[in-house]
Amino acid sequence: MSVVRVSDGQAAGAPGNGAPTDASPVGAAPARPDRSGKGWWLLGVALLAASSFPVIQHYLINYPDEIWQVDLEVYREGSRSLVDGRQVYSWLTDNPQYLPFTYPPFGALMGTVLLLAPFRVIGWAWTVMQLVLLWVCVGLAFRPFLERFSRRRGLAHGAVAAVLIQLQPVQDGIRFGQVNAILVTLCLADVVRRHDGWWPRGSLSGIAAAIKLTPAVFWVYYALTRRWRALGVSVLVAALATGLTALFAPSASAAYWTDALLDPGRLGPNANTSNQSMRGVLMRIGPPAGPGQSLLWLVLVLVVGTLGFRLAAQLDRLGEPVAVVGVLGMLAVLLSPVSWIHHVHWGIVVIGALLGDARNRRRVRAALVATVVLLLKLPWWGGDWQRNPGVLHYLGNVVEQSYCWFALGSLLAIWWLMVRNRDVERVEPGRPALPVADGP
Repeated sequence: MSVVRVSDGQAAGAPGNGAPTDASPVGAAPARPDRSGKGWWLLGVALLAASSFPVIQHYLINYPDEIWQVDLEVYREGSRSLVDGRQVYSWLTDNPQYLPFTYPPFGALMGTVLLLAPFRVIGWAWTVMQLVLLWVCVGLAFRPFLERFSRRRGLAHGAVAAVLIQLQPVQDGIRFGQVNAILVTLCLADVVRRHDGWWPRGSLSGIAAAIKLTPAVFWVYYALTRRWRALGVSVLVAALATGLTALFAPSASAAYWTDALLDPGRLGPNANTSNQSMRGVLMRIGPPAGPGQSLLWLVLVLVVGTLGFRLAAQLDRLGEPVAVVGVLGMLAVLLSPVSWIHHVHWGIVVIGALLGDARNRRRVRAALVATVVLLLKLPWWGGDWQRNPGVLHYLGNVVEQSYCWFALGSLLAIWWLMVRNRDVERVEPGRPALPVADGP
């Protein structure tokens, strides 16, 4: 007796071949399988929502009112000053924070939308926006990895975002109501998008630089890689935004560019643990304050900046745009006089760049190490350990600077794994790659 073999899903009576089944009455149209993967996308969103709930519960539901979304309050009050005619850079938020507005005037102008609803509503909306932007950043920075999951890509997307929401810089962004998610998303989308949209390349980084100065590191990258059109567009957009704001608020613009910009003390105690820039590290464990410390910082800025921008140019030639953004983000953290922990939001891009498509074990290990470092409150642990005598005190001095070491280590790891050892892009012989998930 001969046996006829049929493929899975095409056996007699199975859905997909037009035959009726118990779940498909005679005469009814056969059920069509979900080939779009929408169910997996919904599961991914649900996974991110579940993972973010403890963070939101802690920082939005249970957090004391007097320290609730304090940085968002700064943005809102800066915009209110602009609208009401108050001195933007002299006005302070209410007790107990007394924080000044520290961003360029264009940031205050853009923040006027924060005045359209009560502060509680704005705070919740701002948090939801940060979660949405995290989702967008994951899609851009982890694209090679996510593309391996076919129809289950949505679930993988949500799983990655669910882990990243637990990173300390991301949590601090939600805690304070920070703007970093916007800046990172703008710059990442500007560099890694595969096709030019209706907006010219360079425009998004120009907007980011007009809101906050540190994204101007992308201008150096555009110049070094001879992307003159992107450079011109970016500088022009930033200049137009700044110039139009100056026409609307000339006194605020004059106050910022001639006074507030030159006073890093407005940003808070620069020697605080939260400042993980190279300058912050020197203020804690370097030579005493004075010309010597300033000179050493300038030398480090020159050396690290030169090597970092050279690395970004090499990665550009190799066609690694995500790594380019990761490198430039780390340079923004390292070279700035003040870089708070939440500024290391760029670490999301670094992890995505190191991971790649997850076919190389060394890069996977590097991405896991980077993730663990940013999951842990290492700078704060180091500060606590310094209260003890002996070895633990000196170990605390090192650990307190962990996110600065992370930024420097990221540059080294990206160079080693993606430039020096270009061949490691291939899967190591004899070792299987991570499986590509099939659809349900």
